[in-house]
Amino acid sequence: MPNRITTPASASRAASVPAPVPAALAGPLPVLAAAVLWGTTGTAGSLAPASAPAAAIGCAGLALGGLLLLLSDRSARSLPRTCTPRERRLLLLGALAVAGYPLTFYPAVARTGVAVATVIALGSAPVITGLLAWLTGGPRPTARWARATSTAVLGCTLLVLGPRLGGGATTVDLPGVLLAALAGLSYAAYSLVGGRLIGHGHPSAGVMGAMFGAAAVLVLPVLLIGDAGWAVTPRGALVVLHLGVVTTFLAYRLFGRGLRHTSAQTATALTLAEPAVAAVLGVAALGERLPAASWCGLAVLVLALAVLTAPVPRRR
Repeated sequence: MPNRITTPASASRAASVPAPVPAALAGPLPVLAAAVLWGTTGTAGSLAPASAPAAAIGCAGLALGGLLLLLSDRSARSLPRTCTPRERRLLLLGALAVAGYPLTFYPAVARTGVAVATVIALGSAPVITGLLAWLTGGPRPTARWARATSTAVLGCTLLVLGPRLGGGATTVDLPGVLLAALAGLSYAAYSLVGGRLIGHGHPSAGVMGAMFGAAAVLVLPVLLIGDAGWAVTPRGALVVLHLGVVTTFLAYRLFGRGLRHTSAQTATALTLAEPAVAAVLGVAALGERLPAASWCGLAVLVLALAVLTAPVPRRR
């Protein structure tokens, strides 16, 4: 094989080109960055006015962020016209799933508490995504994914429910549990739909913009029917701005980019980092204290996420 001759000019050009992100991390890193942004949702929501209904807070953030995703990308507005009829049905299904998440998760939080709702919704989503992908013709979940995901769910459970483990029995609200499970199904569905459409060659920003823009229109009646006066107060407006711009617009741009290089099964498992970020923020910003069980759960969760992020070794 001939040696490559490097001239001074080509050497200077090569030195000026930044090193690309390794392909194995091109998917996990944006997904983890999105999870970090989602981890600020609870802290931001707690600053909303007391008169703001829980579902209305989530719908307001989705309406603003979804419209920003739609209007900021030309391919998002043209995608419904250029895709096939089957892909158009997938877009509609994804939009319904996106709209269904705040309508189920936030009422679940109100009924059964943020800890139980978070564990059920986020813990069930990776499992549901893996099963749905397999049942709809996708690859069978690998043993590595199953082990890492189950370990991450265990760590998430210990982390979030740690403060309750030593406090005796707690009341379980069955409708709240069902709503949280529906939220996990919604999250799994729109992650899988987004991954499929991106896998068909459509731009990730266009897919996310089309799904979330349609979902923003679907949830607008929830805001118009109820009392939205809280959203125009200074505190309410700042909360909606954060949820719309940071945890929806920026986070789902990153999530869509990650789905281009990562399967929906792995992406939903990686977003279990969200409660870890929320717990650390609670300790650092709100002065909360975590028991030993929660710290153990955090360590287990970080270990599982490291396994999911690590590149799979190729067999010779």
